[in-house]
Amino acid sequence: MNTNRIKFLNTELDTMTMDQTVLTIEQALIKGQVLQHVVVNVAKIVNMQKDTELAESVKSCDVINIDGMGVVWGARFCGHVVPERVAGVDLFHNLLAMSARRSHPVFLLGATEEVVTKTAEKVKEQNPNLIIAGFHDGYFFGSKEGWDEEAVVNKIRESGAKLLFVAITSPKKENFINKWQDKLGVDFVMGVGGTFDVVAGKVKRAPVWMQNFGLEWLYRVIQEPRRMWKRYLVTNSKFAYLLIKEKLKKS
Repeated sequence: MNTNRIKFLNTELDTMTMDQTVLTIEQALIKGQVLQHVVVNVAKIVNMQKDTELAESVKSCDVINIDGMGVVWGARFCGHVVPERVAGVDLFHNLLAMSARRSHPVFLLGATEEVVTKTAEKVKEQNPNLIIAGFHDGYFFGSKEGWDEEAVVNKIRESGAKLLFVAITSPKKENFINKWQDKLGVDFVMGVGGTFDVVAGKVKRAPVWMQNFGLEWLYRVIQEPRRMWKRYLVTNSKFAYLLIKEKLKKS
């Protein structure tokens, strides 16, 4: 596989551009290769330091993109060459366009029933040739109304989807993908976090200038201060500490 992999804060990362990432995935699908994909940001790298199950789930992926300017800048600060950030939401849209062009069926898993239904409608409007093999909400853990993990996995496999996008919170989505990867029946699987909420219009994405300056976390705090301020304060502080330790180790 054409990836340029580095190791940063005990985490392996592929320093590919968006175009390289899409091309790598497209070529693998043409060849019938199975790919597991993940994106990492500051919070995920911090949580992986102690969450061994999450760390193993990420490590098992074939493509590990950097989604978060904090990680891009941190890796560069420690001497790594990182060409750009590959945002999960942007990669999602690029892969849907590729799937529509190649007639690859996709399955959407995650968010609430209302949000995933709206997401399916929106992406079909944007890509009229897109084949949506199926979709399902992400609230099936612990068995809800007869649905459990295995029943959802069976639904995905029987749908005939080639690509699966999972919009469930971390670390649930990474661990779900890692646990069931051999039974999903798809050639490509990617965790997309809160992407469905953005596509469905439930959550607004930060303006481009804030994305470029690595301030998407601040935009989320402004939108949901009570829920987000402590989370970002803690993870950003821990990341800064890890970064300083790493830099001192290299100097």
